[in-house]
Amino acid sequence: MSEDRNCGCGRSPTGLCIGWHSLGEDEYKKALEEWKERENQKD
Repeated sequence: MSEDRNCGCGRSPTGLCIGWHSLGEDEYKKALEEWKERENQKD
């Protein structure tokens, strides 16, 4: 059984921990932009 892990750092756009707490500021901004692009392509 797997547990959902809530994000405590507030960086995850999904609300679940995806490991972005360890990214530097520039890396975080890039990852967020890439995530937004992927989400927009789903629509």
